[in-house]
Amino acid sequence: MEILDVRNLTFKYPNSDRNALSDVSFKVNAGDFVVLFGETGCGKTTLLRMLKRELSPAGEKSGSVTFCGTELSELDARTSAGEIGFVMQKPETQIVTDKVWHELAFGLESAGVSKSAVNRRISEMASYFGIGNWFLRDVSELSGGQKQLLNLASVMVTQPKLLLLDEPTSQLDPIAASEFIATLAKLNRELSLTIIISEHRLEDLFLVADKAIQLKDGRIAAYDTPRAVASRMANDDPMEAAMPSAVRICKALGDDSEPPLTVKEGRAFIESGYGNATRSLPPVERVSGEEILRFSRVFFRYARELPDVLNDMDLSVRKGEIFCILGDNASGKTTALSVAAGLLKAYSGKVEVFGKKISAYKGGELYKNGVAMLPQDVQTVFLRDTVKDDLSEISDDFSSLPFDVSPYLEKHPYDLSGGEQQLCALAKILLLKPRLLLLDEPTKGIDAAAKRRIIKILRDLKENGVTILLVTHDVEFAAACADRCALFFNGSVAAVEDPETFFSENNFYTTAASRMSRGYYDRAVTVENVVKLCAENGRKPQ
Repeated sequence: MEILDVRNLTFKYPNSDRNALSDVSFKVNAGDFVVLFGETGCGKTTLLRMLKRELSPAGEKSGSVTFCGTELSELDARTSAGEIGFVMQKPETQIVTDKVWHELAFGLESAGVSKSAVNRRISEMASYFGIGNWFLRDVSELSGGQKQLLNLASVMVTQPKLLLLDEPTSQLDPIAASEFIATLAKLNRELSLTIIISEHRLEDLFLVADKAIQLKDGRIAAYDTPRAVASRMANDDPMEAAMPSAVRICKALGDDSEPPLTVKEGRAFIESGYGNATRSLPPVERVSGEEILRFSRVFFRYARELPDVLNDMDLSVRKGEIFCILGDNASGKTTALSVAAGLLKAYSGKVEVFGKKISAYKGGELYKNGVAMLPQDVQTVFLRDTVKDDLSEISDDFSSLPFDVSPYLEKHPYDLSGGEQQLCALAKILLLKPRLLLLDEPTKGIDAAAKRRIIKILRDLKENGVTILLVTHDVEFAAACADRCALFFNGSVAAVEDPETFFSENNFYTTAASRMSRGYYDRAVTVENVVKLCAENGRKPQ
């Protein structure tokens, strides 16, 4: 039975000269799990918000959206609010109370549900999601993964029929993201909950989704099973880079058979089709200079009565390298970056930048062609009504930027998609011409093709003498661009390795390419590594 019917939906934002959505039509059956993907700015968030009446943006709309046979505009308030749930990209923007238990109860209390029913529902939901241990805690004490799980539980307690999610794993570490997606699959499987999720991370989602919708410039480019969409995707399509690793390996080797999707299928494809006489590629030569950032036994806490966030931390970053920090949410990664930027002050230990104690820099000296930081919430970078005015605060000469920002210059920063905001914020930081560039989740909200451009940008900056220290949850991104990787745990550095060692020896903080090739090939941690080894070894005789 159809739960959602979208017909000829077209939408244009006020003062825009182009449609955000154009003639979008599709149907979703009850119990379907649908993944929505496409390039940054293609209309994914707009489409999802058009499916939730309370969040629909203002603008010119035509076409229709029908939920359970009723046009959205004609749904009564209780049905619209309760039966269509929405989980946003940023956990903090959806949380409205200060306690976990109250956040769970808030929606039900607002709907006038009886106290006994509220208690029963939130108790059941807290148990289902494993929230019991932090049920009475302040929301401010939760990690990013816990906040997003709380958002999901708070929506589910209203018993929706349709759940919409807008890039809900973009701020989660790999383990938390996999667990979140597994939870969605369980809800879909056990409750027959209809799910539509917008995501850039497709590795896990293509394995559990029934259907996949590709948006391109506000139009539907494909709508079919994930395997069929992957199979038909052209090699020159920008979203080919977002496909699961097994698909990309198969296509890169010129195999026109039905592509594998899972790590298990990908491993079978490699082992059955290609030899392994050559098990590894030549080692990557990496050259870096003198030490320009050092943490020595650093301790930091946000208040005297709170536990340490950085705990006896040591770290060394050398000139001319791309250094990636990975680790779970709340492990101290962002705090370390802020200490390196001089935004936070360690209460014990020593931090040196360019061979000088950070406490010795006075009057903004640290930031004059020295250190620049792109924060995780890039909206805090924007202060003006247009991107052009914002960038012009630093410099009117945009020709030095390694990518084109002209399409965004006359727009308000908040009117851009999350990925577009990320690119423009990076542009503003680069205009400062830093020698040490600190980036907190630089690929958040950016599609796979844009990530490739970011990798090239970072490599070009490195070639020009810029040292880059970045925090990321994106293991594929780190494997492709890092010279060294560090794993943060409990406020300190657990390990520092080159990416080939780091990802080939990890079980969870690793890439799908590594998981499907390890034991057959050595130190192959990217799709490109695996493809090169398969090609070098050649096909097995059939």
